[in-house]
Amino acid sequence: MVVAANPYASWAGKNIIESGGSAIDAAIAIQAMLTLVEPQSSGIGGGAFILYWDNQKKQLHTFDGRETAPSQVNAYWFMQNNKPMPWLEALVGGKSVGVPGALRGLELAHQQYGKLPWKNLFNDAIDTAEQGFKVSPRLAKLVALDYHPGLREFPLSSTYFFPGGMPLKAGVTRKNKPLANTLRQIADQGADYLYTGELASHIVETVNNAPVNPGKLSLDDLRNYKPLERTAVCGPYRDRKVCGMAPPSSGGINVYQILKLLEGFDIGSYSPLSPAFINLFAQASAMTFADRDKYIGDTDFTNLPVAALINQPYLKRRAQSISPDKAWSKARAGKPYDDAKVGQGVSLEQPNTSHISIVDKQGNAISMTTSIEFMFGSGLMVDGFLLNNQLTDFSFNPTSGRYPVPNRVEPHKRPRSAMSPTMVFDKQGELELIIGSPGGSRIIDYVAQTIIGVVDFDLDVQQAINLPRITNRNDYTALEKGTEAETLKAPLEALGHPVKVIDLNSGLHGIQIKNGQYIGGADPRREGVAVGQ
Repeated sequence: MVVAANPYASWAGKNIIESGGSAIDAAIAIQAMLTLVEPQSSGIGGGAFILYWDNQKKQLHTFDGRETAPSQVNAYWFMQNNKPMPWLEALVGGKSVGVPGALRGLELAHQQYGKLPWKNLFNDAIDTAEQGFKVSPRLAKLVALDYHPGLREFPLSSTYFFPGGMPLKAGVTRKNKPLANTLRQIADQGADYLYTGELASHIVETVNNAPVNPGKLSLDDLRNYKPLERTAVCGPYRDRKVCGMAPPSSGGINVYQILKLLEGFDIGSYSPLSPAFINLFAQASAMTFADRDKYIGDTDFTNLPVAALINQPYLKRRAQSISPDKAWSKARAGKPYDDAKVGQGVSLEQPNTSHISIVDKQGNAISMTTSIEFMFGSGLMVDGFLLNNQLTDFSFNPTSGRYPVPNRVEPHKRPRSAMSPTMVFDKQGELELIIGSPGGSRIIDYVAQTIIGVVDFDLDVQQAINLPRITNRNDYTALEKGTEAETLKAPLEALGHPVKVIDLNSGLHGIQIKNGQYIGGADPRREGVAVGQ
């Protein structure tokens, strides 16, 4: 079974599996196709976090294909006149572009777990780019919003997304021959074409000569990029084991924190939309985000052991201040460390990402979240695809008070992310659930709420994905507009919650394995589909 954010992508993945490919083979074909049909969200110009389950050996592996900061940045990269740049200004152009990591991450995983030749994995995307694809309603809507400050500013992007000066329309056929050529070269030459080949010099030239916010990217930055294998963040929740990604993703830690903070309550005795449950969930989430903002960054650049944040006694102490009828209040970061002299940072993460869930015929599985950050990334297009703006995921302020912020900008560092590709295993150690979502920092709540839906409320994955979304990032409780969640506004306000009723555009994609059957879940809020047999 394959679940991806666009039917073209889901079918490209299924075609690979039908041809005898593995889950990682399918993920590569899907990422290539998403670069074409969902350019606003992800692509080879961005980064990815990958969980890979080796079903034969019963081993979980994780691959970090997150972008890195160029060697010539510094902690004040996004500061002007001793003030942080406005976020919407900072993201446009070359200054925000990190070294793309998705392709190298996929290549590393393919070297270990691929079955089909690398060059065979790009055929569907190349053919579709040459022959054209039908522009989806979501892509057309986001172009028509004209919200990205740079998309019309840069000639290649403007010509592609605003042909004849008019925004792309849903249903029209759009070809992308430059991308077809790029993917053909990557198929023939491997990821080296992007990191050391002709494409590398095109990327550097585009970033450094951007007419707005030129960057300082070098060929060495691309050449020296290394994807990393990291140890997964895993722990028990009820009679399951939940596993996610380690930093620089905060997702593995934060999703698990929410679950463990709630484990002492009989969650299944509540309704999923009861004020008592939502109050509990919002309190746990607020605590989690307080810890996230203070402590989590790229652990290759900090000396804070992340295990302390999911330490059982620490979370039990934190959970003591949560109760179903307690009035909501803004949470403070806990004290998992004796004397951590770090400052609380602030960074914005926007909801334009993509998640892929795959199980192949051998039971191997992928949970992969991939992103170029903001809708249409930096706005810069090179050889048919958009470049990311992931450097704006760093804290613009390098210090808070007298202390450094763990997620400050530094050369070669990976910005913190909320991407939360997750796998859940049953008490026998068998894979039970593959889940993840786009949604910026709200991803953490989307994934945690869905896992609770399956584990505590005994819903299937599609039912859990369909639940009205609720988030709290230690700021306000957001209730999904146009859903039953709106009825919670008054009772939650009576409990002290600042409440906003807004669109919560998750894009959850999951696969549940139950009694030997696969149940696919695709978020009705977006355009993804589950395909299987």
